Amino acid sequence: QVQLVESGGGLVQPGGSLRLSCAASGFTLDEYTVAWFRQAPGKEREAVSSISSTDGTTYYADSVKGRFTISRDNAKNILYLQMNNLKPEDTGIYYCAAVAQDGGYLLMWYDYQYWGQGTQVTVSS
Repeated sequence: QVQLVESGGGLVQPGGSLRLSCAASGFTLDEYTVAWFRQAPGKEREAVSSISSTDGTTYYADSVKGRFTISRDNAKNILYLQMNNLKPEDTGIYYCAAVAQDGGYLLMWYDYQYWGQGTQVTVSS
């Protein structure tokens, strides 16, 4: 049974850091294209970062470039999102997602097969 479980969200002040984790089970993470999405109240779910299943190429939304880093621990089968210098506009529910495809990163939510339950990130003073 394929399962993704996120953790690491919380309340943080502007300028602070959080590391999100997404533990995968039922499949091997590095054989899938994976991504982090976020959804703010009243807004569409948007891709924050993604890793290609083929060559590990990464994508970052312009709004998070230089502040967020996506990575995988293949031995532990865990996907991470390190978030530094957080801003209030980073607030939202963060989801990890995975799809079994042999290709580059994907940026649309409907391209993904499997989703975690989401973890809330709130950036506020």
